[in-house]
Amino acid sequence: MLNVVFLTNSWLSSFNLPGLCIVVAMLLHYFLLAAFTWMCLESVHFYLALVKVFNVYVPKYTLKCCIAGWGIPAIVITLVLIINKDFYGNGSLSESHPYSNFCWIQDNTVFYISVVTYFFLIFLMNTAMFITVLLQIHSVKTRSQKTSRFWKR
Repeated sequence: MLNVVFLTNSWLSSFNLPGLCIVVAMLLHYFLLAAFTWMCLESVHFYLALVKVFNVYVPKYTLKCCIAGWGIPAIVITLVLIINKDFYGNGSLSESHPYSNFCWIQDNTVFYISVVTYFFLIFLMNTAMFITVLLQIHSVKTRSQKTSRFWKR
């Protein structure tokens, strides 16, 4: 959906309908955050599968992942809309971007908080999960090498 909204964004913004542009910018923002959130959930799943291999039953795991994957971005979008729906709009209407014809976030502060910071936090989480998985794989490899040396003696 992120790709569909992104590819139709310029065409939909050419209609010069402020309400449509707000909806398109909101959908683009939502699906971008949802993609980041699902990427984070994949790293958590990777961690559970490779580090916490045994006794990792989480009741209604898929439902919880879906609530997090689709719900957290919805909360961010709702907060932005509650604060001011005019944070979303057409870039060509702003003085700083006179030639852009793209519906997106108009306020730089909102962009940095709701997109860049969000991505940075997920990037940190994914990096931590990746390092943890690498350390776990390395420790398993080291243990298996010690065991094989023991049996060879």
